[in-house]
Amino acid sequence: MQINLTGHHVEITDSLRAYVDTKFTKLERHFDHINNVHVILNVEKLNQKAEATLHLNGAEVFATAEHTDMYAAIDGLIDKLDRQVIKHKEKIKRH
Repeated sequence: MQINLTGHHVEITDSLRAYVDTKFTKLERHFDHINNVHVILNVEKLNQKAEATLHLNGAEVFATAEHTDMYAAIDGLIDKLDRQVIKHKEKIKRH
């Protein structure tokens, strides 16, 4: 799984990059057919926004999360993506 990390109005530090990498390994445990991940971290005044697009085999999954803390926004993003990936996996099993 290749993770592309982009920051808008925020500098991507090593700790942020490591945090995103460790969180996305959680998604890889549930579904190992994730090809590419594009994560955008954005700062808008007081809100920290995290959004990601996952390129799966045959589909794309997109989610966004906002919080006042960037790490909390990343956690919310991972929770949303986790639910969507599990739903996609179940849909594939049914077919």
